[in-house]
Amino acid sequence: MKAMWHGVVLAESDDTVVVENNHYFPPESIDSTYFRPSITHTTCPWKGEASYYDVVVEGEVNKDAAWYYPHPKEAAENIKDRVAFWRGVEVSE
Repeated sequence: MKAMWHGVVLAESDDTVVVENNHYFPPESIDSTYFRPSITHTTCPWKGEASYYDVVVEGEVNKDAAWYYPHPKEAAENIKDRVAFWRGVEVSE
């Protein structure tokens, strides 16, 4: 699987975990060049608290376009620290 935004590969892996139709990429598959921490947090009743990254490509910011669960609840332990995408980031094979 590959995650792309504005023609740039943000993440690529054949080891994603699919939860609720979202592909969660392993942290080592992320190109950290394009990520900056966000202060945004949301809570999922069964996964726990999500943290976010802004995706930045050539100075253009896609706010909170990636999220991950650093300390998921037990039911979501399989996606701990894995990164998923939305807000226009294309995830495809």
